[in-house]
Amino acid sequence: MRDKKISEEFLYYRIAAVIEQQIIKGILKVGTKIPSLRTICREYGVSQSTALQAYYHLESKALIEARPKSGYFVCGSPRKLLDVPVVSNPAEHLFEGTIDTLVSKVYDNLGSNEKYIPLSLGVPANELLPIAKLNKGFVQAMRQMQGSGTAMAHPQGNEKLRTQIARWAFAMEANLEADNIITTSGCLNAISYCMMALTQPGDTIVLESPVSFGMIQIAQSLSLNIIELPCHAETGIDLDMLEKTLASVPVKLILLISNFSNPLGSYMPDESKKQLVALLEKYNVPLIENDINADVYFGNQRPKSCKTFDKTGLVLWCGSVSKSLAPGYRVGWVEAGRFKEAVLKKKLYHAISSTAITEEAVAIFLENGRYETHLRKLRSTLYLNYLQYIKTINDFFPEGTKASRPKGGFVLWLELDKKLDALEIYERAINQKISIAPGKMFTLRNQFHNCIRLNFGLNWNEQTYESLKTLGQIAKDLLHP
Repeated sequence: MRDKKISEEFLYYRIAAVIEQQIIKGILKVGTKIPSLRTICREYGVSQSTALQAYYHLESKALIEARPKSGYFVCGSPRKLLDVPVVSNPAEHLFEGTIDTLVSKVYDNLGSNEKYIPLSLGVPANELLPIAKLNKGFVQAMRQMQGSGTAMAHPQGNEKLRTQIARWAFAMEANLEADNIITTSGCLNAISYCMMALTQPGDTIVLESPVSFGMIQIAQSLSLNIIELPCHAETGIDLDMLEKTLASVPVKLILLISNFSNPLGSYMPDESKKQLVALLEKYNVPLIENDINADVYFGNQRPKSCKTFDKTGLVLWCGSVSKSLAPGYRVGWVEAGRFKEAVLKKKLYHAISSTAITEEAVAIFLENGRYETHLRKLRSTLYLNYLQYIKTINDFFPEGTKASRPKGGFVLWLELDKKLDALEIYERAINQKISIAPGKMFTLRNQFHNCIRLNFGLNWNEQTYESLKTLGQIAKDLLHP
């Protein structure tokens, strides 16, 4: 299996290198349409996935671009990649403020009757979801469930769904058992149960910085002290700083997103995940791993998780289909390791059981192979969206704008000129019916005032393009009034 993976990687690099040389030598001129994916598959004897990887690689180098319903063309003028945002540097002191007011302000607008471009969200647009097929699964679930789905489910959750989650985990090379999985109402609900089970008010926890505001809000609601640690936009949390913290502070738990973090899109390499799990064992500190975005990867295969390397049950692995399939179904789960009984008790206290019919519908979708079919299309669309965003930002945002380089997920992190205030950009943008997420939503420290998070999970069209163009102009106007 490993030899096959190496062979496929070699093939797509080789294909990309041939086309790149033809562009450099002028054989393929600016504006020329390059061979179709079908042609590449036939001439090189490769799968469409391998051919797509070759073209993705060329797109990432700004050598070619995709044109809807037309194919791939040599770019008019190769653009340099935007620089990556600097490593975060959160202040050491603990902060007692909240981000609730800002989060409510951003999301209350989206709940109004007015139509906004939701660049602030971190979920895919409905147009990218297999709604018709989900509806069929829902009807099937009603037909085959006791009471058409009205009967109360087992407290641990739908058995078919837990079985499918355990089966699906083989993609990350983790040997999970259905009996160790607890279903929840989404990933954030799973994280909440885990934090309630493992902490007491006044305990100290570690988060990466920036981090999803929902995780911050849960921690604050439980009266926990929060230490934010530096995070690299490409490789994730600073492990050296983490070890120094674990050696000097009584940390109760660590909470992070190892694969395609929100909002940075960072991805921890396998060696870093191994090192992190070793630190957990050395200091006997549990990790709550939010792995909600891992299925939406842009590479050849699903990345491993910290849970893959967990041999002692210290990793509580949380996931959901809320980002990748059905946000409104609120179907999530946790494999809680050695803490299973404590987490299950919290679920019994707060919910008794989960929503049976939505879990059955998702289980059916996973069982019949429709999920992987949907994901293949979604991954391709999101990657192309990401490239379109970068191209548009390069064209219209102020010089010196920096952007993260996610290898999966839905979100893009921008670092603008230090003179700019993202809150002021937000106010002007919302007047144009464009909603963005200011960087201050993702920290409790005095940082990220000039950063914003954008959702590239929208349907790419003229409206999305114009909204990005408008944002760039707003930033330019504020920078040079």
